[in-house]
Amino acid sequence: MNILGIETSCDETSASIISDGKLIANVVYTQEIHKKYGGVVPEIASQQHLNEIIDVVDSALDKSNLQKKDLNGIAVTYGPGLMGSLLVGLNFVKAMSLSLNIPFLGVNHLEGHLYSNYIDNDNISFPNICLLVSGGHTQVWLIKNYNEFTLIGETTDDAAGEAFDKGARILGLNYPGGPEIDKISKNGNIRYHNFPRPKVKNSPYSFSFSGLKTSLLYYTQKIDNLEFKNNIKHISASYQEAILDCLFNALENVTTNYNDVNDFYISGGVAANSRLRVKAKSFEEKFNKKIILPKLEYCTDNAAMIAMASYQKMMNGQKSNYDLAPSPNLKL
Repeated sequence: MNILGIETSCDETSASIISDGKLIANVVYTQEIHKKYGGVVPEIASQQHLNEIIDVVDSALDKSNLQKKDLNGIAVTYGPGLMGSLLVGLNFVKAMSLSLNIPFLGVNHLEGHLYSNYIDNDNISFPNICLLVSGGHTQVWLIKNYNEFTLIGETTDDAAGEAFDKGARILGLNYPGGPEIDKISKNGNIRYHNFPRPKVKNSPYSFSFSGLKTSLLYYTQKIDNLEFKNNIKHISASYQEAILDCLFNALENVTTNYNDVNDFYISGGVAANSRLRVKAKSFEEKFNKKIILPKLEYCTDNAAMIAMASYQKMMNGQKSNYDLAPSPNLKL
């Protein structure tokens, strides 16, 4: 069975193809134009998707050595995300589905992230814990099987990715903020300044990052320009460490209360952070647990995870109706 996946929820236009459960092509076009605006501009994002989606799909087909007539179904993100961006992908897939007379299936973008660790990985054990940490979401999921998920913790305010982006703006760094802070922090002292590690009362697997961001703002306002300039890499490293400690503190609490879980997965854009990957190794050694992270190309938004999330469902005959509408605030 050959499934084409389409992802256009934000500023990546992506197409992938999974054949009999194996990924054979994944193409991602990232809209670099948003860097000069310091964030994604929705109107520009949707226009860029319109400009690129045909070429991206054609490129995925070329890489897979398949033709459109070889496809058995199409999967597409229908939420959450930017309304205009979602509309482009969903309407494109509906038209393609009609023209080829094959079914399509709308996929929750968050479920796609949960499945990103299953790409090129045949050794999935259940139950497992997935920390989904991205620009818009920071959540802890108990994964009981391929189709049964229970949310056990989430952020009460900003997501970790937002904390990185907003922190980068405070520090005068470029967008996207996560990779910029990661880069500048590599030679920084993580103990230069002790930023707070906020906890959520009576919710050991949840997060709060808005106070941490405010702490960075107040700290940078009280030091002089020379001190800031000379120590920005240390300030960045300390701030990054505080964000990551909050994430791993929650996972540590999970190990206490979910003794039957041995496998931990981390997915989403923040999973690409190099310091997070170092801390994941330390966590494994300390708690004798296995932490699995996706390949870097599957951390940020991509269609491979959308196709993977749909594969078993489409094999079982699931499909969407043509009245399916985009859902920018879709929950999982």
